[in-house]
Formats: sequence, C-alpha cells, structure tokens
Amino acid sequence: MIRALLRPVWRTLPWTALAAAGGLGLLLVGLPRLLSDAPDPWLCLSLLRAAALCLGLGLAFLLDDPARHTTAPVPVRRPVRSGLRLALAAPVTALWWTAALLLVPREARPPVGAVTLEAAACAALALAAAAAAVRFTDEARPGTTVAAGLLAGALTVPTLLLPERWTLLAAVGDQRWADAHERWAGLLVVAGVVVMACMPEPLRRGHGFRRGGRLLFGAGR
Repeated sequence: MIRALLRPVWRTLPWTALAAAGGLGLLLVGLPRLLSDAPDPWLCLSLLRAAALCLGLGLAFLLDDPARHTTAPVPVRRPVRSGLRLALAAPVTALWWTAALLLVPREARPPVGAVTLEAAACAALALAAAAAAVRFTDEARPGTTVAAGLLAGALTVPTLLLPERWTLLAAVGDQRWADAHERWAGLLVVAGVVVMACMPEPLRRGHGFRRGGRLLFGAGR
C-alpha cells in the first residue's frame, strides 16, 4: 500500500513553494562568491542562516493537502500519509542543504555541524507548526499562515525578545556559541516531539455532508 501511495503523494508535494524557497536560499548563500574574493565569515554565516529560514518557509507548506476533506475515508491513516510526505522530502532537503554549504567559500564556511543543527531546528519548527495547524484546525492549506508566523517569529524572537545572554545567533568564536547551540538542540528535540504528537488524526470533526442521500460526517479526517 505504501508503494502504491508513493507516486500520488510525490505529485501532491508543494514543489512550487519548495523550489521558490530553495532557489532563494541558494541565491543568498551564493552572493559572497559574486561580491568579493575574500568573503566575510560573519556575512556567510548570516546568509546560511537566512537560507535555513528559507528552507523552513518552504517546509511550512509540506503538509498542505487541498483534498484533506475528501480523502478522509481512505484506508491509509493520516500519520502514514504525512510520514510519507516527510520521508519523500527528506533526501531532497538534505541534498539542497549540502549544495548550500558547498556554495559558501571554504575559508569563510562556519562549522558545518553547528550550522546544520540550526537549519534542522528551523525545519523542525516549521514542520511542528504545520503539523499543529493540521491537527487543531480544519484548514486544508495552512502553509501560508504557518510560513508567515515562522517569518515573524524569526525576525522578532532572536533579535528583540530573547535576552542577549540567551542569544541563538552567536558568531563563530563567540563565548556564547556552544550555549546557543545547546538551545538549538533543545528546540530541535521539542519540535520533533510536537511533530510526532500532532501526527494522529485531527481533533476537530467537520460538518456533515450528503452523498447518495445519506448524511456522512468527516470523522477522523
């Protein structure tokens, strides 16, 4: 059954949103090669972080399902379908992030493991918000709202709301670098737990609708 689902799920992935976000991210990280022969390490780190945010904005649309209200009766439960979406997007995302890292000049490239942790946490937060929107609302396409919330949070929380000693955006060599990435790891774990917790069928039930003279209810969409 999983094999039978691969092609239709692949076709319904939000490729337009993913391609737009991915293209913008790669464009950003490629700028230092165009602007200077001696790229600034802080600029490269900042652009990689911006690319990671672009990745999160694209993944915010991953669980959008325009047909969520009409596919309720299918025998495959939503956690399986959503998990398949994640599994299909994971290798594409990994290849994209590898390309983004390679676009950064080696001499200005930040520690790969640490910046990859930041990108993974950003992606997980986007997926957690998307999964929560599917779980607790009837929206078929919550991606736009999730992406807007993620962007607003990224622009305000690290820079305006967090105390300086709790910064998430430490520079390489800053004494707060290690502590910041412990917080990134914590965010990744929490977001992963939220994703798993929100995978079951949505809590809300839709309004009834008629088919063949019988009243059906969208229980367990």
